[in-house]
Amino acid sequence: MVLPNQLTVLRIILTPVFLALFLSGEPLLVQISLAVFLIAAITDWYDGWLARKFNYITQWGKFLDPLADKILTSTAFIGFVIVGILPLWMVTLIILRDFIVTLLRTYADYRKVNFTTSYTAKWKTFLQMFFLYYLLLIYTLKTFDGLHQHYKNIFDLLMNSTGIYFAMLAITLFTVLTGITYIFGNRFLIKQLFKREN
Repeated sequence: MVLPNQLTVLRIILTPVFLALFLSGEPLLVQISLAVFLIAAITDWYDGWLARKFNYITQWGKFLDPLADKILTSTAFIGFVIVGILPLWMVTLIILRDFIVTLLRTYADYRKVNFTTSYTAKWKTFLQMFFLYYLLLIYTLKTFDGLHQHYKNIFDLLMNSTGIYFAMLAITLFTVLTGITYIFGNRFLIKQLFKREN
């Protein structure tokens, strides 16, 4: 197994570690969970860089890398559902959309069919990750007693439940829209993909 694939596997292994620390309820462990998430996210960038620079591109890596990304981000979203910050139905829609499109693209790569990825899909990924980093950072900073006591009003504003709800609603609707656009834009290729004989 080449190094980029090893880093992808490491990202998958780190995901349940992150979730366990995040849900521990212990301030120090929650703070460590942020570091674990950041390390996992860095492996995503680094394994992609290695694969391109040294041509370590394998069929296994093309399948596992995007799946590992979705597992990591989906787990983070689920963590915020469990702690009562995000609504379950929104996270469910995001996870379903991302996994359906990821598996479809992976199968298309396997069958040597190239699907087009729109700029809106890239914006979707950026918005999801930005929002996750925002929530993780503010949620973690609140675990520092000194900070929370001195800046309670600021934290209450930054983690305002109404603001988070509508921000998540916008991201959810945009995510679902990009999924529909992606499938509709590639509908003819999808039909060909599943009509082809093995």
